[in-house]
Amino acid sequence: MSKQHPIVAVTGSSGAGTSTVKRAFEHIFRREGINPAVIEGDSYHRFDRMTMKVKMAEATAANRTFSHFGPESNIFKKLEETFLSYGETGMGERRYYLHSPEEAAEQNQRLGTALKPGEFTPWEPFPANTDLLFYEGLHGGVKGDSYDVARLVDLLIGVVPIVNLEWIQKIHRDNAERGYSAQTIVETILRRMPDYINHICPQFSETHINFQRVPTVDTSNPFIRRDIPTPDESFVIIHFRRGVKEQFAIEPTYLLQMIPDSFMSSPTSLVVNGGKMGFAMELILTPIIHRMIEEKKMAA
Repeated sequence: MSKQHPIVAVTGSSGAGTSTVKRAFEHIFRREGINPAVIEGDSYHRFDRMTMKVKMAEATAANRTFSHFGPESNIFKKLEETFLSYGETGMGERRYYLHSPEEAAEQNQRLGTALKPGEFTPWEPFPANTDLLFYEGLHGGVKGDSYDVARLVDLLIGVVPIVNLEWIQKIHRDNAERGYSAQTIVETILRRMPDYINHICPQFSETHINFQRVPTVDTSNPFIRRDIPTPDESFVIIHFRRGVKEQFAIEPTYLLQMIPDSFMSSPTSLVVNGGKMGFAMELILTPIIHRMIEEKKMAA
């Protein structure tokens, strides 16, 4: 962990809603005039889209566990090295995974390349003089025998809807944005389950704060539900790891006063209406980011 070059990471599985937290941080950065170096978890996949399909077919034929969630298909050591380098020097390398034709066109214009969707841009240095490093993706707190990313993060946020809601969000996203059939999406969920249990879930014991959305409508069968429960049809449980409230000077009484109808369900868990999730995030996270920037100035 570094006071001079702080690292913030948002981690959660595919369909969890990490983009919601990312937007909250973007609002904070823009409003407070903070200049982040931004990296995406997809950049640390080991294989481009075409190669991944080949590797997936090979693993399926061999009846072997293989998914984007696991260590075989990611370069966790490179992610650890990136965090370590930034924490020590404020510099490092990043690249982009091109999800769409629009992203490919944007990066090709910037770099003078002819890359296709599903490919990576070349590694390139971070911009100089950034205020902090911001990561959003699957593995912001991943740990294993030869790597420990979580230990290098100054503020680690988990996004963890209950699993039925997570599946509903993934099914709807993959169908609407990628045109995947319901059967294909279910097969993907089943294939990823061992890696989800072994490499995604353990991260949420390393996080400083978890945001878990819990629907208040029936989601018993996520594979037939036709719509995603709205924020107002949900509660959000905000869990603080023991000692985190003291570490980041979080005052629950203030939060209870500021967030209507919120309550403490345990000494470490604040419950808010789902429609207040973005407001609660900014209320909690803005002072923490302020504190990081002030400590950075003092350490300079």
